[in-house]
Amino acid sequence: MLYSDLPLLTMLIFLPMVGAFFVALSRSEKTYEKNVCNITLITSGATFLYAIILFLKADFSSEKFQFMEQATWLPSLGIQYAIGIDGVSILFILLTSLLIFLALCISIKKITFKLKEYCIAFLVLETFILGAFCAMDLFLFYIFFEGVLLPMFFIIGIWGGKHRVHATWKFFLYTLLGSLLMLIGIVCLYLEFNTSSIYALYGQNIELKMQYWIWLAFFASFAVKLPMFPFHTWLPDAHVEAPMAGSIILAGILLKMGGYGFFRLSLPILPEASQYFSTFIFTLSCIAVVYTSMIAFVQKDIKKLIAYSSVAHMGFVTVGLFTFTIYGMQGAIFQMLSHGLISAALFMCVGILYERTNSRELEFYGGVATILPVFAVLMMIFTLGSIGFPGTSGFVGELLVIIGAYQVSGWTALGLGVSVILSALYGLLLYKKVLFGSIKDTCKFLKHLTYGEQTILAALAVLIVIFGLFPQCILDLIEPAVKVILEKTEISTFSTMLNSKVK
Repeated sequence: MLYSDLPLLTMLIFLPMVGAFFVALSRSEKTYEKNVCNITLITSGATFLYAIILFLKADFSSEKFQFMEQATWLPSLGIQYAIGIDGVSILFILLTSLLIFLALCISIKKITFKLKEYCIAFLVLETFILGAFCAMDLFLFYIFFEGVLLPMFFIIGIWGGKHRVHATWKFFLYTLLGSLLMLIGIVCLYLEFNTSSIYALYGQNIELKMQYWIWLAFFASFAVKLPMFPFHTWLPDAHVEAPMAGSIILAGILLKMGGYGFFRLSLPILPEASQYFSTFIFTLSCIAVVYTSMIAFVQKDIKKLIAYSSVAHMGFVTVGLFTFTIYGMQGAIFQMLSHGLISAALFMCVGILYERTNSRELEFYGGVATILPVFAVLMMIFTLGSIGFPGTSGFVGELLVIIGAYQVSGWTALGLGVSVILSALYGLLLYKKVLFGSIKDTCKFLKHLTYGEQTILAALAVLIVIFGLFPQCILDLIEPAVKVILEKTEISTFSTMLNSKVK
């Protein structure tokens, strides 16, 4: 075919960067801001459409990676520019391109200063994220994974809230330190096997002690990015101070890069170490889902409450991945995708309220449903998705993870079950306080949603319901990639080597 010889993935990855280049060439005067907005939205929208085209062109029923590209990058070291995607990668690519497009649509016209720099930061950020999900070389993955820090640093630091400087440096230092440890682990693997190809390292016979140390190095990076307890303390501050679009991308995409790293690198490259530390992962995850849910109860800031709920939901992801069962791993990936949509929608809702009232305090709100009925219906769908209500995407991911966890450890499944109850309590309590009750004076003159806001929120609500009612369309895409990981770790699809250890 005509497109078979084209670098299709490279074009996808760097399309946002090309858009950023044209934005940089645009004039900065107020009268030219419309051009900046148009270039940014056209580039971001085109990236999403292009991702859809690649999705339709590929055969993800196959276990083989699609659209593989390989070229010598550093000849003296044998390091290559290698990229490719499978059924898991394409879903995160679609999620990334969709959420960045929607985040820009809902926020770009509300930026009052340094609009050009704002647009450039988001387009560059999109390139780094897409690159990380496509990378098939450890050093290339590290560059894209680490490169995300710079644009997000500026997004929070320039357009963030009152305490943005503190939050920005905390986010930057936490993630930078973890990533540097991962780099040490990558170098060790390269020196040992003389290759940095991710796929070539699958199933390699790595000495057990070396596996443990490299696994811990990777864990330091992915646990902070995810984030796992007790490495989560940077997240609430970053969410509270980030602008609305920054919070959308942070919760909807950036956190998922940690889970993706565990799935793509830690599990298949370091299988014995992953099994050895699985009890440690289960323990931290169970503490996280219960502890952060309880912290969410006492939050007075809506954004901070949703941020802590994100930590709890990511606990399901780590448990599911380290069960080494088809149900658990599929559930973990489904949970990441579902949480990406739900958390993005909830942060949009908070951002919409904040723009109208200049407050995120729970006590400030009451009776909003009477004034904004459409907003109330949409936020109810997002809340139900967050608490894992049947018929929403949140239910599918959590159910599969709990099933997978039960096959390995009943106590872990119980801890996750307690978290589901707690999330329902604080989620519905948040909804009740904001939407119902007597109308407070501070909410009497709320402006109705614009057509753009309604369309964006409705699109996310439809996706959450569709994936909740028809999850098989996602699970079928995930299954071949999950089976590859299970085969590379030489673990049966329906049972794990951990069973005997736990029993």
